[in-house]
Amino acid sequence: MKVTGFSFIRNAIKYDYPIVEAIKSILPICDEFVVAVGNSEDATLDLIKAIDPTKIKIIETVWDDNLREGGRVLAVETNKAFKEISKDTDWCFYIQGDEALQEDFYPVVREAMEKHKDNPKVDGLLFHYKHFYGSYDYIGSSTNWYRNEIRVIKNNPEIYSYRDAQGFRKGNNEKLNVIPIDAWIYHYGWVRPPKTMLQKNSNFKSFYDGEKKQVASNEEFDYSEIDMLSLFEGKHPKVMQDRINRQNWKFERDISIKKTSFKEAVKQFVMKLTGGYIIGEYRNYKIIK
Repeated sequence: MKVTGFSFIRNAIKYDYPIVEAIKSILPICDEFVVAVGNSEDATLDLIKAIDPTKIKIIETVWDDNLREGGRVLAVETNKAFKEISKDTDWCFYIQGDEALQEDFYPVVREAMEKHKDNPKVDGLLFHYKHFYGSYDYIGSSTNWYRNEIRVIKNNPEIYSYRDAQGFRKGNNEKLNVIPIDAWIYHYGWVRPPKTMLQKNSNFKSFYDGEKKQVASNEEFDYSEIDMLSLFEGKHPKVMQDRINRQNWKFERDISIKKTSFKEAVKQFVMKLTGGYIIGEYRNYKIIK
């Protein structure tokens, strides 16, 4: 069984993406890794080159900055990396530049890959998610955060990155058939120094609405404007520990404070009543058994 990881990145240093940690978090599972490194304003290319030259294949890309609608450029860059994966690969492990897999889940992922490798009905594997916010101690707990997403797919040329690269589709906009596995991806997209967070957020929004707001050097992101948080109970991936130790800002939140709409309050009530059902939850996949 051959496994290839893939990802894309641009301006990782400027916007403080933990891309090195992201890649390293799944590298032990992968036989090789493809990274699409976009034209950057910093030393992102050198950063990626220094990780593991024996395993990592870099393709240098130029982002089409005219694709600033709905995050489409993110899917385009994902597909560039996906298309460079060698044909003898069985499974493709996708990781974004602000995600990481906790190493305790390696056996779970490997077992699922082995079990479903030759099953033509299975297109991919579905992971659980934890979304960190403000610091490494809090996670988003409202229904606005997606709970699951596909991160391992078969090496099928009919599969492609969907919309803004959150998930995948195949053929003529068909959802993938996936197997849920008991493994977690940790998403750190909302954990950065407040000044960098504001700059990154402004840049990221421009991929959707086409407008990049200029941010003053003294402006900071207001982390207090969040609806619901929970305390994180568990352990972070080992590859994240140095970054966590370097955190140089303070964020604390009384988790009893909830700034929810009536609609969200109803969703929370139903979720607790049913043991997990979320009204109108978006699912970019088909779960099979």
